[in-house]
Amino acid sequence: MPTVIDSLIIILLAVGGLFSLLAAVGILVMPDVYTRMQAASKAVTCGATSILLAAALHFQDASVVARCLLGCVFLFVTIPVASHLIARAAYRAREPLAPKTSVDELAAHSEDST
Repeated sequence: MPTVIDSLIIILLAVGGLFSLLAAVGILVMPDVYTRMQAASKAVTCGATSILLAAALHFQDASVVARCLLGCVFLFVTIPVASHLIARAAYRAREPLAPKTSVDELAAHSEDST
């Protein structure tokens, strides 16, 4: 009979897998690099964090829990920075926006700085 911790591990793994699947679908479905980057960065952060927390609950060893928590912190620090840099590089490379995009808020600022 599964315990409460086993049930929580199963739920965290299912949530992590679902978020990872949503990230993959978002990369395939979204129309431009900016929306793909947004879908991937948010979903991957939540998915990987859920899987790491499930691993920490499963092993319940201090060193494993510490590594999993450090991995979560690392993900929360690096993924937003990386997605920002990807978006900035794509914009500077003049990657086109999606056709449905109606406002380019950076256009006025980038003309002033060049």
